[in-house]
Amino acid sequence: QVRLVESGGDLVQPGGSLRLSCAASGSGFGIQAMGWYRQAPGKRRELVADVRNGGGPNYADSVKGRFAISRDNAKNTVYLQMNSLKPEDTAIYYCQARIRWIDYWGQGTQVTVSS
Repeated sequence: QVRLVESGGDLVQPGGSLRLSCAASGSGFGIQAMGWYRQAPGKRRELVADVRNGGGPNYADSVKGRFAISRDNAKNTVYLQMNSLKPEDTAIYYCQARIRWIDYWGQGTQVTVSS
């Protein structure tokens, strides 16, 4: 059974930084991609950033230049460094992993950007 556990969400002031982490556990891994999505109240879930095997990072236009995604394949972990946070970044952030063509999701971690 694959399990994704996120951490790092918090309340932060505009202009601040946060680092999200997501660790995948289970057996028989064949991770093809890992990434982060977010969902704000009343809005659809959207891609923030992802990294696919053999490819470079992919970012939503709204976070380019502010966020950075990275993977530690040895630890089956993905990180999201978020800088210059804005109130519109407020959302629940979900970790996603594609394993043998099946998408798995974490439970979500709340990020709130407010003064």
